[in-house]
Amino acid sequence: MFLPLTFAALALLTATMVLLGVFWERVPLRLRFFLPRAALALIIIHALFVVTKWGTTSSRLNVLINWLAVAGYELLLVLFARLPPRWLTFLSAAILILPLFASSIIEPLTRIFNLGKIDKIPITHGLYYKRVEWEASGNSNSGVDLEIYYRSPLFPFLSRKVQAQAFNASQCDISAATVQPGPDPETVLVRCPHWPFQPPGNEEILLTLQ
Repeated sequence: MFLPLTFAALALLTATMVLLGVFWERVPLRLRFFLPRAALALIIIHALFVVTKWGTTSSRLNVLINWLAVAGYELLLVLFARLPPRWLTFLSAAILILPLFASSIIEPLTRIFNLGKIDKIPITHGLYYKRVEWEASGNSNSGVDLEIYYRSPLFPFLSRKVQAQAFNASQCDISAATVQPGPDPETVLVRCPHWPFQPPGNEEILLTLQ
């Protein structure tokens, strides 16, 4: 649903970073000192979030950090392309920027355009889940991702993604999909009831927390 808008925004961001590189010498000296270091710091923070599965409890802030890390990556590539020999560094930068347009990078960026509020629904002590609705590109199929998080008791603004389960509208009534405590503390039960026109019952999956 938001893929075309995300591609357009990423293309605009890329063009902005290229223009910044073209006029880099006109950028104030203090800003030229600060921007590359801030770019590197944002890339490291986002990489740590991805590797450890930790992040902030705010979905908007997480995706904003993702966008800023992408902008920082592009800025570093643009500055790299300014180094001699320029024909080689420019070609290398052009190749290294292409993976940003892969679906695995684009899909998380689309969430910045999801203007609906993503509630944090408690499951049990220290655990909560988010309902992230989606619509498949190119067809009318839609669904929901149920993302389960553990909130740090020491730093309540941080949480770690411990499981996730997706349901599509052809399987069950995604508007009624929920996450409940499992039979033991290391599991949760994900449940999505069937539509009225389907056989009675639920889609149920017992997930082990990671």
